[in-house]
Amino acid sequence: MRLAHDQLANQSAAHKIALLHGFTQTRRSMHGLINEMSALSKEFSAIAVDAPLHGESQHIATDVSGAADALVETCGQAFYLGYSMGARICLHTALQHPAEVQGLVLISGTAGIIDPTQRQHRQEADNDLADHVEQVGTQQFIAEWLAKPMFALLPDDPQDITERCANSAPSLATSLRMCGTGTQQSLWDTLPTLAMPVLLIAGAHDEAFCQHARRMYELIGSNATLHIVQDAGHSVHLEQPRTTAQIVCNWLATL
Repeated sequence: MRLAHDQLANQSAAHKIALLHGFTQTRRSMHGLINEMSALSKEFSAIAVDAPLHGESQHIATDVSGAADALVETCGQAFYLGYSMGARICLHTALQHPAEVQGLVLISGTAGIIDPTQRQHRQEADNDLADHVEQVGTQQFIAEWLAKPMFALLPDDPQDITERCANSAPSLATSLRMCGTGTQQSLWDTLPTLAMPVLLIAGAHDEAFCQHARRMYELIGSNATLHIVQDAGHSVHLEQPRTTAQIVCNWLATL
């Protein structure tokens, strides 16, 4: 089960990095970060991937674990970088296929919800939101989604909105039901088993995900690196692509 993808940057480079976007986006949302990274380093090739139920992978319906398997089948051995929903999928990828993941970059990621009751409540909320997407349609839902406080620092980008609106309402609803945070089992206890280098990035204005990043950093151990980006919120790589690219490239250069 291969996902739609673009191969970008220097395809003859020794290192390969696979990039996975967040909920409501497509692989094209990662092109800006890849371009910034390419301006800083020629040492890697890049693959931008459409997550299941997004972009040109809308026909592929699977849960987070299945998405991780599909991601490895598509990209093979590589460094894996994921944002938000994509970070959760990439974390599963590293745990399910450690031999294929040379390094892991998690931007605004989490290892799930520990408390079963809270997880159940989140799943119910995700299901309610999925119903809402189907009722109002993609365009209105995207407008409501991007109006959330967590996206307050996201630059206005009509092209980004157009690409998000290419995702159908049924696909986004199914993604919430199958890959929402409420469906994901807690992975916190398994974090110390990660042996590959891990880079954790969060925006300073995104308090909840800064806490997630700090806790993950402590649990993973000495192979983890943490960067809190000042004047940034949830979408760090879209708000500050050059700063994010510099952080990732500097990290890659140390490996």
